[in-house]
Amino acid sequence: MAAAPVPAQAPAGPKGLDLYSRFAFAGACCCAITHGAATPLDVVKTRIQLDPATYNRGMIGGFRQVIQNEGAGALLTGFGPTAAGYFIQGALKFGGYEFFKQQSVNFLGLESATQNRTAVYLASSAAAEFVADIGLCPLEATRIRLVSQPTFASGLLGGFSRILKEEGIGAFYSGFGPILFKQVPYTMAKFVVFEKVSEAIYKSVDQEKLSNGAKTGINLGSGLIAGLAAAAVSQPADTMLSKINKTQGLPGEGTVSRLIKIAKELGIRGSYSGIGARLVMVGGITAGQFAIYGDIKRMLGATGGVEIGK
Repeated sequence: MAAAPVPAQAPAGPKGLDLYSRFAFAGACCCAITHGAATPLDVVKTRIQLDPATYNRGMIGGFRQVIQNEGAGALLTGFGPTAAGYFIQGALKFGGYEFFKQQSVNFLGLESATQNRTAVYLASSAAAEFVADIGLCPLEATRIRLVSQPTFASGLLGGFSRILKEEGIGAFYSGFGPILFKQVPYTMAKFVVFEKVSEAIYKSVDQEKLSNGAKTGINLGSGLIAGLAAAAVSQPADTMLSKINKTQGLPGEGTVSRLIKIAKELGIRGSYSGIGARLVMVGGITAGQFAIYGDIKRMLGATGGVEIGK
């Protein structure tokens, strides 16, 4: 993933489907691990977004309120759909990002792709995230329902089955527009900032002499900066996604009309409810993702990929 100082040639190790399957597995693991570990933060962040009048004491105060009102176990609400959803999403996002970068190089040529690498990063990450969100959306809808309505079901299977039975498959995708609005800009910012920061760092060091630990540290630092930028960009859509998945729409009410109504109700200030918790969560998650992703790729012998940094 990390950009090299000079455009690299095709990797000498695994190629084709074998290579992309390794990227996908590394992406699946890093996203499932980091998002699963962040479940308590996500629970508090979602509560602040959905009920700011009650959860109005900030992130630390929110943790105390949840534990006091519902017990410590409530902080793990939605862990099942979170881990499963982001395992699928991570595979499609990270594997897809490398795949679409390669298609861009095939179409533009290596020299042109390198000269226009920011556009390649943006287009590749957007395309990968669109595909990934198709897999993520049903599980994210289930997670938000479990967090916003603790008595709705006891876990992933119960919540998923109840939504499917009572509301139909369309309910899983009622938040597809907001999730795209949230995840696509988030992922575009995440990958572009990561690539740019990594590229700047690698220009000032001898990559060949770096230890694996140093490379992991670079991935952590670059990922942290990328996560903070991505969180700020995607916060309004994240709030809207939480709102639209909290309850069913009114009879005959379409997704677009619901989004417009929610946006008017929230306003600019309301759309940034929970931003403190989300900056901490997304910054940490993204740093962890890139560090774990790079380490797993090395373990799998999939250290190649499409490197078009200067």
